[in-house]
Amino acid sequence: MKIADLVELRRQGWLELERMCDSLQSIKYPFYKNGSMVSRFSALYRAACTDLAMSEQYQLPPATVEYLHRLVGRAHSQLYRSRRFPTQKWVHYIGVIAPQSIFRDPCVKVAFVVFFGLFTLSAILAWSEGSFPGYAERVLGAAQIEGMEKSFAKPLAGNFNQYVTMSGFYIQHNTSIGLQCFALGPLILPSLCALAYNGVVLGATFGYMTRSEVEQGDVFFQFVTAHGVFELTAIALSAAAGLRLGVGLFATGGLQRIESFKLNAERALPIIMTSVILFFMAAFTEGFLSPSPLPYFVKASFAIFSSGLLMVYFVVLGYPRPELSHELATSEDNPWRTIGAGYAAR
Repeated sequence: MKIADLVELRRQGWLELERMCDSLQSIKYPFYKNGSMVSRFSALYRAACTDLAMSEQYQLPPATVEYLHRLVGRAHSQLYRSRRFPTQKWVHYIGVIAPQSIFRDPCVKVAFVVFFGLFTLSAILAWSEGSFPGYAERVLGAAQIEGMEKSFAKPLAGNFNQYVTMSGFYIQHNTSIGLQCFALGPLILPSLCALAYNGVVLGATFGYMTRSEVEQGDVFFQFVTAHGVFELTAIALSAAAGLRLGVGLFATGGLQRIESFKLNAERALPIIMTSVILFFMAAFTEGFLSPSPLPYFVKASFAIFSSGLLMVYFVVLGYPRPELSHELATSEDNPWRTIGAGYAAR
């Protein structure tokens, strides 16, 4: 084949690739949704790369080789260019999709009932020493009670270095509790047992320290009031996210087990994401505000503000809206797309 005939044969593909490069420069996210465009552009790009690599064997004119160099470089930049951060999409997901998903998820309801139900019951039993003697001692143990009383025997005081150190410790400690509940989630029953255990132990701790004869109770509540809202909510959410994974394994809804697991893992993302954020907020509060010598009024006000903030996020923003039913069912606006919407719509 003559060189002129070869160039003419390939020219149409080069020109089409050049036109696509021109059009893609005006599109914000060129390869985000249009799969056929990606496929065609990739095929033309590979063909142009092959032509450039074989240009010496084809003995193409220098001007044509230079043109191919520019075209391949331009197409490469379009194909592999980094996307801008989808701020609007994330704001919509965090402010609308996530609270709606959490509010509707039955696994969240189960986790909250188990944890806070047992927490409240255990706190009442531990506080009512006259009606239920020895309950707190049996749940917590004499050594743990003695350690708590010793820890909160002195008024709170600290320095900045101590606050930073303790903040790091609480991030590790709080996250380990959440990870334990989350990791056991696919097995369902062990996760519920871990959640119930934490609810009973924490409730007994609060109930015991509430007793009028326990002098260290004032210092204890000076310490736990500010961060308790974030921490307790995060524990329940982490268990709920794990339960959602377990549901995906055992209640497939007609899907293959791996497909069901992927779908439920995607649905668990807003739950575990919110849990992680709350754990970090609780840890920094516990490291800086809780041990500080600030008046109890300040810490109680922060706890009330935190409770109101969570109520607005989970209840007000999460209250079901009929117009979002399809979007929540298919997770089409999820920035972490892991599977096609077709699976979710089945």
